[in-house]
Amino acid sequence: MGLIDNGSILMSIKKLLNVDPEEQAFDTDIGMLINGEFMTLHQLGIGPDEGFSISDADTKWTDFSKDKTLLEAVKEFVFLRVRLIFDPPASSVVADKYAEKINELEWRLNIQAERNTDIGDADAT
Repeated sequence: MGLIDNGSILMSIKKLLNVDPEEQAFDTDIGMLINGEFMTLHQLGIGPDEGFSISDADTKWTDFSKDKTLLEAVKEFVFLRVRLIFDPPASSVVADKYAEKINELEWRLNIQAERNTDIGDADAT
C-alpha cells in the first residue's frame, strides 16, 4: 500500500486538497476534475482500454489499475492536475513546480504505457 491507500479515489483526492471528507459540497466539482484527468490518462495510453471515470466515493484506485508502480504515479498526476485547477497555489513559484512535476509524470506515464504495450506485444508472440 502506498502513502495514499488504494481506497476511494474521491476521498483520497479530497484529503490531499484539505477538503473535509464529510463535506459534499465540492464532490461534483472534484469528481468532474478527476474524470477529466482520467480522460487525459486514457489519451496517454494509461488505464483501461475502454476508459475510466468515477461517479461516487465507492470507486477505488485499484479499479483503475492493479499495477502498484503505475498507480502511485497516477495518483500523484491526478492530484496535482486537480489541485492546480481546484485550489491553485498562491505562489507562482509553487505553481511552476507543480507544472514541472506534472510534465515529468506525464512523460514517465507515457514511457510506462509504451513499455506495457511492448510487453504485451512480446507476450502475444
